[in-house]
Amino acid sequence: MSMRLHNLKPRPGAKHRTKRLGQGESSGHGKTSGRGGKGQSARSGSSIRIGFEGGQMPLARRIPKRGFNNKRFTTVYAPVNLAELNEFEEGSVVDSAALQAIGLVNGTVLNVKVLGDGELTKKLHVKAAAFSASAKEAIEKLGGTAEVIA
Repeated sequence: MSMRLHNLKPRPGAKHRTKRLGQGESSGHGKTSGRGGKGQSARSGSSIRIGFEGGQMPLARRIPKRGFNNKRFTTVYAPVNLAELNEFEEGSVVDSAALQAIGLVNGTVLNVKVLGDGELTKKLHVKAAAFSASAKEAIEKLGGTAEVIA
């Protein structure tokens, strides 16, 4: 018997019955419906934000903040492999605008880094923010140019 969409079902034990609240005392979830007795969390429409400790200074603010995080200052590159550059015509100029036009780079990433994965078969003039050593070597071996732009 082959597997078809109508034959699929979840693994045994993966599906649980939903907890039905307020179904009488003997259900175990009657009267207060698992909310305890009185207080802020027992009220309808009440929700306390994550990390709130009842007015006490929260743990995330109590512990000391030390060290340096470089994330804000990192340079983000959109990776493009050599094999993907074969879509361009022989001798054409490849820059970030050209890569965006054919859909190899999308979003708001401004910097493109050309990586050496795959094999390049055409002579191209590539302009990018960065090149891996193997990518630069492969481009220049075919007579193309690898120009680093700021």
